[in-house]
Amino acid sequence: MANPFGKMPGGLGDLMKQAQKAMEEAQKVEAELEVARVEGQSGGGLVKVVATGKAEIISIKIAREVVDPEDIESLEDLVTLAVREAVEKANSIREERLKSVMPAGMGGPGGLF
Repeated sequence: MANPFGKMPGGLGDLMKQAQKAMEEAQKVEAELEVARVEGQSGGGLVKVVATGKAEIISIKIAREVVDPEDIESLEDLVTLAVREAVEKANSIREERLKSVMPAGMGGPGGLF
């Protein structure tokens, strides 16, 4: 029996082609995100965190003047804030780029990716 959906304009065949193209584009975006870099910082730049566009932490730089053995909690807070900012930037870039290549309803929060 022939596939009745393949002959319909805008049918299942077209939908499958769109989905395949979107998947290929999403893979390209994921590859780009691996080499993209974002930076989060806190304390006016005393703590800097570099991450990939996929939110993988690459490096953390801490200025000497923020290191106080008597106040480790403040340093921990600065590192946490800088990491959070870098991850948020990476997630924002990822979401934006995937939305641009995914058909409506497939990308972004609640979608397939």
